[in-house]
Amino acid sequence: QVQLVESGGGSVQAGGSLKLSCTTSGDIFRSCTMGYYRQSPGKERQLVATIQRPTDATLYADSVKGRFTISRDNAKNAVELQMNNLKTEDTAMYYCNALCLPIPPSRRPRHYWGQGTQVTVSS
Repeated sequence: QVQLVESGGGSVQAGGSLKLSCTTSGDIFRSCTMGYYRQSPGKERQLVATIQRPTDATLYADSVKGRFTISRDNAKNAVELQMNNLKTEDTAMYYCNALCLPIPPSRRPRHYWGQGTQVTVSS
């Protein structure tokens, strides 16, 4: 069973920083695109940032570009999201995600999710 274990998050004032971390098995970490999504009450879950395999190319939502950085810690099998200059609109539940290639004969990519961690930014 694939597990994504999240840590970090919490409450911070606007302009502050937080760091999220997501650990998983070596197989998932090495082979899958990892990322973070977030969801606010009454809104759909939206992509925040991803880091691809095998290139480690990164992708960010426009709303977080220049403030958030996603990276891999290979020694820990962890994906980290450094969030700086946080804004009140960043308040949401943040979910770690692994997007993995299909396992034949299925053609469906596999999605795995962490349990979520709350980020609250106050003014």
